[in-house]
Amino acid sequence: MSDTIIHARGLSRSYPAPRTPGRGRAARTTALEDVDLSVLAGSAVGVIGESGSGKSTLIRLLLGLDIPTAGTVEVDGQPVDARGSARSLHWLRRQTGIVFQDPYASLDPRMNVGRIVGEPLWALDIDGDRRARVAEVLEHVGLDADMAERFPHEFSGGQRQRIALARAIVHRPRILVGDEPLSALDVTVRAQILRLLARLRAEEQLTLVLVSHDIGVVQNVCEQVVVMKDGKVVEQGPTEKVLLQPQAAYTRALLASIPTLPS
Repeated sequence: MSDTIIHARGLSRSYPAPRTPGRGRAARTTALEDVDLSVLAGSAVGVIGESGSGKSTLIRLLLGLDIPTAGTVEVDGQPVDARGSARSLHWLRRQTGIVFQDPYASLDPRMNVGRIVGEPLWALDIDGDRRARVAEVLEHVGLDADMAERFPHEFSGGQRQRIALARAIVHRPRILVGDEPLSALDVTVRAQILRLLARLRAEEQLTLVLVSHDIGVVQNVCEQVVVMKDGKVVEQGPTEKVLLQPQAAYTRALLASIPTLPS
């Protein structure tokens, strides 16, 4: 596939800075500045950078969870306007699924797994046998269907992230977004979830946008990479080229900071 499914142009986001008494007009803090991004349908794009580089702000704008100060976002050719009602963005919610960083905080402890996973089906008024779809998707991510009656506290971190993945794909979105989905997991579980992500992407024909501070994760999964610093894109292109032949000084510094074991 070669069609552009996500297109951001001149995307910026700033916020009022804390006002200092006697300093007059309040300044603004820029979280994102003039970002252009194109994501091809069926591709996997990694977004890397240090904390505070603007990665999560970019994701929020792409998903219509925040309003840009300037610039536009289109998903599948349709403008994303977060100023309307929640229902006005149902078309976007049907197209996208997201997995957050913390598998403990992202699942409501008062709801059983069946309700958690099935929530998008009810919220987006998706027709069909919803309970059967929940059972199907739980098995698809490597969990037993009868786990639907249990609660999040009964599961390990890796299992919880599988539940979060099931919720993210239960409504059959075209785009899966991961906002640091592996960083709260230990090394062994991280590898398992990484393999699951790759399998789901292939089987569900998903476009993947993966935010991570772990360059190894991006290198393993993504064909394209975007490097961010201080709210700006400093380099982007094919993952192998950017990571093996970085052009930006910041990218080189970021790669040099990766710890290595002594030989």
